[in-house]
Amino acid sequence: MARRKDQKKGLAPFEGSDDPRSLGALIFRYFDWMRIKGYSEATITRAWEVLGTFLRWCAERAVIQARDVTKPMLERYQRHLYHYRKRNGEPLSFRGQHSQLCVIQGLFRFLAKQNYILYNPASDLELPKVGRRLPRFVLTAAEVDQVLNQADINTDKGIRDRAMMEVLYSTGIRRSELINLRLFDIDDERGILTIREGKGRKDRMIPIGERALAWVRKYLDDVRPSLMIEPDDMVLFLTVEGEALGQSHLTKLVRTYIKASGIGKTGSCHLFRHTMATLMLEGGADIRFIQQMLGHAELTSTEVYTQVSLKKLKEIYLATHPGAKLQRKA
Repeated sequence: MARRKDQKKGLAPFEGSDDPRSLGALIFRYFDWMRIKGYSEATITRAWEVLGTFLRWCAERAVIQARDVTKPMLERYQRHLYHYRKRNGEPLSFRGQHSQLCVIQGLFRFLAKQNYILYNPASDLELPKVGRRLPRFVLTAAEVDQVLNQADINTDKGIRDRAMMEVLYSTGIRRSELINLRLFDIDDERGILTIREGKGRKDRMIPIGERALAWVRKYLDDVRPSLMIEPDDMVLFLTVEGEALGQSHLTKLVRTYIKASGIGKTGSCHLFRHTMATLMLEGGADIRFIQQMLGHAELTSTEVYTQVSLKKLKEIYLATHPGAKLQRKA
């Protein structure tokens, strides 16, 4: 039954998976375990992509059985990822390599604990170090308005797009969280937005600004009724076909508006998330409130914005450093 479900979602059986002890077959047992433990389908799909690539690499070396995978083999695969080049000629980032190897570690940890293999060959695998990178771009409040004004509010699509971008900027929610919003997730009277099953399948309630609410109300009154197709599944933002937006669709849409604004910065949905957090911090918000807004499990994930927000640092620098205001001599 699980196999049929995976095939419907495009997760076709791997080569050699007819053998119940093969690596391909055991991976589907891993997927079943992930579902039982509450992992999202998006996480499972990502694991399928990573493990499918790994299995093809193993098959090229005639390694089909899980028991035949060794630590030296995994180290060779790690070197393969390091030297791999994408279609555009660029290498995988260390973060990307780290992410793929973590998926492989998770698989073999499961196989060893369930006694499908005698030992875990990935237990002592040394992963590449991943630094905490700063966001490449952050918008000013004026630049945000410039981007938002690109939406043609004389059209249904423009009103919908303006409402979506207003919500992204006002709340800093993730792309996936926006497209999963339902009508009952917005409390207009209290100015509260409820995120259900965000990252880590955690719910949270956060405030949403009045301007964003006003655009959502306009979308709901003037646009959504013409897009909605019965039976209504209560998805807040709909495509012209009356369906929920896909993540790639939303990414391309927002990226187009940012490019059209002419501000000279690139990005998409996450750019609004970075901007909201940085502007709140510069406005004096406690970092723990920003953590709650963003839905970060660890404060360390939010602390990156203390390095992005240079406004207060510069104010303190000018006020305290004796050489900060020295004039250059002609």
